[in-house]
Amino acid sequence: MGLLDSLLGNAGTVSNEKLKKEYGKLFLDDENIEIGFRLVRDTFIFTNKRLIIIDVQGLTGSKIDYTSYPYKSISRFSVETSGTFDLDAELKIWISSESIPSIQKKFNKSVDIYEVQKILAKFILR
Repeated sequence: MGLLDSLLGNAGTVSNEKLKKEYGKLFLDDENIEIGFRLVRDTFIFTNKRLIIIDVQGLTGSKIDYTSYPYKSISRFSVETSGTFDLDAELKIWISSESIPSIQKKFNKSVDIYEVQKILAKFILR
């Protein structure tokens, strides 16, 4: 992920090995990482059981919020592909019956937004 993408707030893919090394204590024994993304200091990880959002807070980053969203609590989601002049793709996720998306993330061109959609569909539409 380039500096420009970081400044614009676009997420890029993070390797599963790096995610396991950094956040291994969060995962259950039978939980596997499907894919993960980093957005400046924040990370979101799709596992076979849930979506984990890791929100690094404050100037020093010493305070971290770990939020888990079981796939069964996600009521719908949408993906918006990047265009000619709009260089980023966007993911929106609604939790339960909320009227506005609880989660909104932008992805740079290095991320296949169709793959993200496929992972969500795989676990939500069971």
